[in-house]
Amino acid sequence: MSVYTKFVSTVIFPLHERFKNHESVRLRKEMEQTQWLSPKELKELQLQKLKAFLTDVEQHVPYYRQLFEQLDFKPNQINSLADLRKLPLTGKPQIRQYAEQFKADNAVGLSRFNTGGSSGEPLIFYIGTQRVSHDVAAKWRATRWWEVDIGDPEIVIWGSPIELGTQDKIKLIRDKFLRTYLIPAFEMSAQKVDGFIRQIQAMRPKMLFGYPSALSHIAAHAEKNGTILNNLGIKVAFVTSERLYDYQREKIETVFGCPVANGYGGRDAGFIAHQCPSGSMHITAEDIIVEIIDKEDQVLPPEEEGEIVITHLATRDFPFIRYRTGDVGVLTDAQCSCGRGLPLLKEIQGRTTDFIVAQDGTVLHGLALIYVLRDLPGIESFKIIQHNLAETQLQIVRNADYNQETSEPLIQDVFKKRLGKDVKIDIEYLAEIPKEQSGKFRYVVSHIKS
Repeated sequence: MSVYTKFVSTVIFPLHERFKNHESVRLRKEMEQTQWLSPKELKELQLQKLKAFLTDVEQHVPYYRQLFEQLDFKPNQINSLADLRKLPLTGKPQIRQYAEQFKADNAVGLSRFNTGGSSGEPLIFYIGTQRVSHDVAAKWRATRWWEVDIGDPEIVIWGSPIELGTQDKIKLIRDKFLRTYLIPAFEMSAQKVDGFIRQIQAMRPKMLFGYPSALSHIAAHAEKNGTILNNLGIKVAFVTSERLYDYQREKIETVFGCPVANGYGGRDAGFIAHQCPSGSMHITAEDIIVEIIDKEDQVLPPEEEGEIVITHLATRDFPFIRYRTGDVGVLTDAQCSCGRGLPLLKEIQGRTTDFIVAQDGTVLHGLALIYVLRDLPGIESFKIIQHNLAETQLQIVRNADYNQETSEPLIQDVFKKRLGKDVKIDIEYLAEIPKEQSGKFRYVVSHIKS
């Protein structure tokens, strides 16, 4: 660790977190101790935290106060983690309908968030200071598994545009001190990617962070042009937000000359699991209980595939209890050779984000179109189908909050700016968006071959 990195990780970033009333420093230190507990000890810790969490929720969250009363559910009488199954599953429909009742009456630092819309169903929800502290601590711990730390040079390849509002300017100043550089992966044209590669070469980061599709796209472009990137001293590439495919991992590792560390989670569900250098996906067991359910909503044993359901124990201000992620995965009782007792996700089949192609041949990340849709009121779900360079179809499931008169011109304007002014945008309103033949849902489908 360099002197500067040590200064940032032990002085600058802790001061930043204290200023924001986050307890991430203390929590990370605790997690670096509890990760070595045995599986049995971790389950006992989870049970203690679950009882305290549900007791707090019963006292302060109107939705669950009423639900517990209806079910005659007593948090202080929980004897095992299996007792959690006495509570119903929670999905996006319940949170949408009862959002105000999900807020704790003593919530601290509650902020509005929304999911990225990767399922085609954006969700508005709220996060308190405690939850943020826990997620930051969990990510920080996982980062340190790879012998890098906050303060090491980092390039973040992300799909959100850089907006220079007051808060964003402060964030840019903070990132400069932390040596974090953001590359907006909105547009992936050959010219843009050439620029990204030059930035990576100039900075020589210790770590990369971004979508696997974006990182592998950059790697493939560099390889095609004979650009050498495996001599920059990059120690690890962290990927998240999409399913990581084997071909993507291989491409990234080969071109950048570093291992790929997969991460799994979401804005709503939290920092669920992260890969260690031994190759296993460790669940953040101190914060999160993971269940796998079948099509009949019954909990499945380890080694069986089903939907991933999470209970986040640090969401007392806006609880996520038995929350359906919509992703498919497999748990295992196997233990990792690294020695950590944290439980493992054997397999994750998360949703994927596709690329789309503008009329001039520019390759765009799917999120370039999703951002306008996820923030419009009244859109319950959507699907973008690019038939060819001249025609793109948008399917929308709407509710009473949707204003067709104001929303359609905005959608048309953004889509045409991204895809081309002469592209025909067909907007179709459906009662339900059909899934693929495989049964999976793809929120962006492009029929244009790269």
